[in-house]
Amino acid sequence: MHTALKTLLALVLAASPLAAHAESWTYTDGAGETITLDAVPQRIIATEDAAAALIPLGIRPVGIIASSQPQESRALQGLDLTGIEMVGVAYNEVDIEKAAMLQPDLVIAEYWPGDREWGGGPAVTGQDGQLRALAPVTGPAQLDSVVGLIEEYEKLATSFGADLSTPAIAAAKANFERARDAFSAAAKAKPNLTALAVWAGDDGLWVAAPEGSAELMDLKRWGLGFLKTGLNPDSGYWETVSWERSDTYQPDIILIDNRKPTNRASAEAKPTWTAMKAAAAGAIGEWPAYWLRNYSAYAGELDKLTAVVAAADENLTTAQ
Repeated sequence: MHTALKTLLALVLAASPLAAHAESWTYTDGAGETITLDAVPQRIIATEDAAAALIPLGIRPVGIIASSQPQESRALQGLDLTGIEMVGVAYNEVDIEKAAMLQPDLVIAEYWPGDREWGGGPAVTGQDGQLRALAPVTGPAQLDSVVGLIEEYEKLATSFGADLSTPAIAAAKANFERARDAFSAAAKAKPNLTALAVWAGDDGLWVAAPEGSAELMDLKRWGLGFLKTGLNPDSGYWETVSWERSDTYQPDIILIDNRKPTNRASAEAKPTWTAMKAAAAGAIGEWPAYWLRNYSAYAGELDKLTAVVAAADENLTTAQ
């Protein structure tokens, strides 16, 4: 560690106020490690995904690590970030001096079991990550359900002192349940409908396996059928199909990754995009890929998907 940073850390620690709560705090995280602190953490630095889950539950971090500027982050859209310091705006990068000045008690990220890595990047939250010099890194593991992940964050927020019975939190959950039920009804009304989730890459169409995405697995549980592909967890979660062979798979609806706002335009610019019957028919919806972390955002995305499913022709293509 640089001498200047050591000096800064020493000054920060010397200036730290006494903990606001006397009781100790313990949490067993997604990696199976138990973290114990002398007091309930008050000053939290969170990755953008963790922040998107915690802020609607009444837990406001003092700092956020993001992989882009906040206005470009799908996870952070619509959230009040007033007073929260951005200590990272690129994947695997952090302004460690700025983070140190925030005097964090804890860093919240997500553990990805398949990669055995923490969100934010190995140089930031990994075993030798820079933030570990300031505070322990912990958080829930990625699951095969966004709802399950939100519930894990609810438990974590409660341990920080959040009151989940507030009207705003209850209303957000009720609105999500309405949207979920409407989506499920629309999907189950069309049992032959098949969907395909994709990313429009420069090198070809990237086809996703539902098993690699918590939100796609939710949609599948709620009644949406997915087109069978050659993918499985052993072969990876993405298959790249060249644009010349973009008609390899023929779903009734296409769900296109919406993390990048220009992704659909990139796909539509390819001359073979409409070789897929669903693309030619305009049967295209948005796939909220990997960024949903709260009920309000989930409800909004489900409402859009319900409209796509309701308008779709479940007999657009022949069974494959």
